Amino acid sequence: MKLTDFKVLTFDCYGTLIDWETGMIKGLEPLLSKIEHKLSRNEILQAHARHESTQQAWTPGMRYSKLLAIVYKRLAEEWGVAVTPDECASYGQSIKQWPAFSDSADALQYLKKHYKLAILSNVDNNSFKYSNDRLGVEFDAIYTAEDIGSYKPADRNFKYMLEHLKSLGIEKSEILHTAESLFHDHIPANKNGLATCWIYRRANDEGFGATIDPGEMPNYNFQFNSMAELVKAHQAASSHGDIP
Repeated sequence: MKLTDFKVLTFDCYGTLIDWETGMIKGLEPLLSKIEHKLSRNEILQAHARHESTQQAWTPGMRYSKLLAIVYKRLAEEWGVAVTPDECASYGQSIKQWPAFSDSADALQYLKKHYKLAILSNVDNNSFKYSNDRLGVEFDAIYTAEDIGSYKPADRNFKYMLEHLKSLGIEKSEILHTAESLFHDHIPANKNGLATCWIYRRANDEGFGATIDPGEMPNYNFQFNSMAELVKAHQAASSHGDIP
């Protein structure tokens, strides 16, 4: 299997293209400043992942910005801190400021010349607009949790994406799903018969950060530690004549 076997790259956004962990830590600063005991970055992210995943399971149709506000409230309760509804809502809006990884925009602009690009993300449409502006590329299709009414790792998110890509003339065999989260993306992608590329952004860190521990490792077909590495691999394939 080669990178050049595919016509479409489907992307998770947050954690893969957008540095959501940095964005989360920044957005949580007002809450973290109130707690008496110091928590490590990974302890904060793991608590966030737990509450986010639980809330997504209970309220799959809730817009992500509103869901983040509830996560903020749950974290405040866990850490014994009083917060106001306005503070919670402000965190829900912080996604608009989450930064892109430094290599994302350039990589996407390069890949756009060789593939169709699509997004499959646990986000609401309004929030994604701000992230899309940071990524600097026009995606050929955007599928959000708000569109679908559920959150990954639900199989229905992938089935929705595959059904709609098929309506655009794209077959499953032509798709490479590209994502950081093993829990949200690679496990359900395996179940739905998709080839996958793991962008292992946390290669130099411990644990799973803002995502849930997947348990048993899923399969993946390619692994790179950044989008820049993916581009270099594609360029290498091109130089060997693999690209028509």
